[in-house]
Amino acid sequence: MKVLIATDKPFAKVAVEGIRKVVEDGGHTLSLLEKYTEKSQLLAAVSDVNAIIIRSDIIDSEVFAAAKDLKIVVRAGAGYDNVDLAAATQVGVCVMNTPGQNANAVAELALGMMVYAFRNLFNGTSGAELMGKKLGIHAYGNVGRNVARIAKGFGMEVFAYDPYCRSEDIEKDGVTPICSINELYETCQVVSLHIPATPETKNSINYELLTKMPQGALLLNTARKEVVCEDDLVKVFEARPDFKYISDIEPGNKAELTEKFANRYYATPKKMGAQTAEANINAGLAAAKQIVSFFATGNEMFRVNKK
Repeated sequence: MKVLIATDKPFAKVAVEGIRKVVEDGGHTLSLLEKYTEKSQLLAAVSDVNAIIIRSDIIDSEVFAAAKDLKIVVRAGAGYDNVDLAAATQVGVCVMNTPGQNANAVAELALGMMVYAFRNLFNGTSGAELMGKKLGIHAYGNVGRNVARIAKGFGMEVFAYDPYCRSEDIEKDGVTPICSINELYETCQVVSLHIPATPETKNSINYELLTKMPQGALLLNTARKEVVCEDDLVKVFEARPDFKYISDIEPGNKAELTEKFANRYYATPKKMGAQTAEANINAGLAAAKQIVSFFATGNEMFRVNKK
């Protein structure tokens, strides 16, 4: 089988070497398409491949149409909204992600950004400490669990809301389960978002929720920009001089936020949650191993689309 790494933002060299070893040891061949600038390059590269490993690259119906022999796409990372799942299902392609491989990287960034926000963006003025603050984790998956682990080391009081996670599983981590979204935002001065972008969650973090937060509120977003209603974000900033928003995804209205609320808003120039050498390697190797297992045994453990 022919496996393609298609990455406009390439894996680290050591990650590519590791992926190649896994793929070739599994009896397959590997090809590379890195730093491509035109979609036509991607369409040409997929024409004879059986598997694709991607990062944030867009895999849509046009790509699936060009890849007649494609059987599996693996997104090296947790999020997979850059892949058209319905189109994949229609042509019988399995789509997987690699959950948990970048969880610690995202969690460490989240805590670093909390410190940055509480120290007033390092502007030289007197800030505040994380110790004793109430942290709400919105979605208690792999990243959320790691955020809780690190936050407890800072001495924060940690709460979590996740309707898909049993209360006893949250409690065994020393975290207090919360029964509703409203209660989470009413209780916690800091809320860290870890929800995916779905029809149900897009624009769900809105004015009503954010104005429920206690004094000195901080919303931290290392999830997806689409989950925050950006128009409402401006309204909250205007209504709450104590409110701060920190993100590793630039919002669509970043110019307005920077102009009006520069001392209470910050976003990284590009999504940085998984941008560590360790996460880069871990996710790439996991993707390669999942492809080899898929072809060897039909293993679809991390499938995210319907059959």
